[in-house]
Amino acid sequence: MQISETTDRVTRFAERNLHNKKEFGTDARLAFKRHMDDMKKAVGNDPSFPFIFVPEKAEDIIELANKLTIAEGEGGKAFICAGFQEFILGSLFGWVHKETGKRRFLDSYVQVSRQQGKSILNAILGIKCSNFDGYSQGQVYCTATKSDQARIVLKEIEKFINADADLQELFNIKDYKNEITAKITGSVIKALGRDTKSIDGFRPYLGIVDEYHAHKDNQMYKLLKGGTRNLEQSLVSVITTAGLNLNAPCYELYQYCRRVLRGVDINDRQFIYIAQMDEEDDIWDGNNWIKCCPLTGNNAELMSQMEEDAKKALSIGGAELLDFMTKSLNIWVKDAETSFINLKDWEKCGGTRTLEDFRRQKAVCGLDLSSGGDLTSLVLEFPYTDKKTGDKKYYLYSHSFMPKRRLQEHMDMEDNAPYVIWVNEGLVTVTTAASGIKTDYKAVLLHLSGLIDEYDIELDAICYDPSNSGAFLADLEDFGCELIEITQSAKSLNDATVDFQLEVKAHNIEYNENNRLLTRSMNDAVLTTPNIYGNVKIDKNAQKHRIDPCDAAICAHKKAMTAEVEEVTADQSVEAYLKMFGKEDKDRQ
Repeated sequence: MQISETTDRVTRFAERNLHNKKEFGTDARLAFKRHMDDMKKAVGNDPSFPFIFVPEKAEDIIELANKLTIAEGEGGKAFICAGFQEFILGSLFGWVHKETGKRRFLDSYVQVSRQQGKSILNAILGIKCSNFDGYSQGQVYCTATKSDQARIVLKEIEKFINADADLQELFNIKDYKNEITAKITGSVIKALGRDTKSIDGFRPYLGIVDEYHAHKDNQMYKLLKGGTRNLEQSLVSVITTAGLNLNAPCYELYQYCRRVLRGVDINDRQFIYIAQMDEEDDIWDGNNWIKCCPLTGNNAELMSQMEEDAKKALSIGGAELLDFMTKSLNIWVKDAETSFINLKDWEKCGGTRTLEDFRRQKAVCGLDLSSGGDLTSLVLEFPYTDKKTGDKKYYLYSHSFMPKRRLQEHMDMEDNAPYVIWVNEGLVTVTTAASGIKTDYKAVLLHLSGLIDEYDIELDAICYDPSNSGAFLADLEDFGCELIEITQSAKSLNDATVDFQLEVKAHNIEYNENNRLLTRSMNDAVLTTPNIYGNVKIDKNAQKHRIDPCDAAICAHKKAMTAEVEEVTADQSVEAYLKMFGKEDKDRQ
């Protein structure tokens, strides 16, 4: 689709930069491609795509933004949207339903580096939706983890209002209540911290989530989304930088949005713009920074300052370096000095195979046991030979158990982990023995026995943590395989821990990508060096973190990494085939 010079500025910007690899990373270019593809669907009246782009609606908000006055600093200067800001604002308001005329996008996720106008963009949305969108008595909420952070966007709105005599006539600022009233529509803009239980009639026409990366859970996001369900037209806007907590809901949303851009997930109501460098880019080459810092990258003075910040971060290291990478370079990163695994490497190990693909194969079982309310985890590790490469690889199956009465306690008071979701997804079994307080080891053994029978698994060994194992050690002997006691010390676990880490890096570990509890566990684990000999083992860096499935995997790997993997010959395949049918005939008798 070729765009003429008379076409709207949003589409022109998308077309012009569709292949601009110098200034835009893959995720941004995919956003441009999505816009262009959707334009083709709209022009072609694709029956599966009920939306159209109305340039006049896009121009309205862009022109409104360009009439605002910046009061900060020297002041009195007109705000002028950069190209990427025009693309974001114009897309959010230009795309509408072709029959109802209501806005297409109900959710927006924008991720850019700091000092790239994040709060200003949200402030523009707040001014537009409160007084210039034809919606009366609307509720606009600026939310964050803390009230002070929530007030940042509110203050940006106040700055725009106080710098313009016309806007002062249209808005009433009430600092003592942390709110602004729009006089034409009667809409109210409020700043809210995490405690929102006292709010009545929570129905946000616009919900702003500031710096979502800092949110430990999705409580604020869910509250905003829940209040929009009965509204024909609303918007929840997330504008953030990257962060350090890869278990946070923001990282999960970030991953989801990247899948939408790639067509893996489909969501026509979610707007996405992510300004990031690509994996192959040298992050210390200043020429690449424009991809994550679109404003800074076009300003020589700001670039010079950023270069000095980069040198300082590299020299000091530690927290200074991590802050620069996440906030200035917009990279999701975990402390590499203590991380057990690199999450990007781990994610590449994920696949779609299940236990069905390892029927009648040898496996090693690893058990991490608890006596109280913590998770008890079971891992089956299947060593196998990759037919294409001849490399030895390992498939992991993981399942966990938790007493019923402890489940809600962990959710409400401790972990901020989605245990109910994990239960519904079949990753956790809730046990009820001993009044639902104490771990039910019989449920663990029953689950293991059921897997062996269902998938005809040849159990090579059970590797277990001797702590809390006395209660059912005799029952383990009934499985008729080798029992290996794994002492939980750095000396005992060093080799297995290091080898597992290297196998993940080489992408020789495989697991089902839907097992989010296993991924959470791997991400929570950190390396420690508890003895003078430099041996390492995994630990958790916070009391609320969950590493039990990871512990069980390391226990199993200590045996699995030394297990011989037999090459299956044609004769053996025929023998296994006949054996399978012999077993089926026997079952029928």
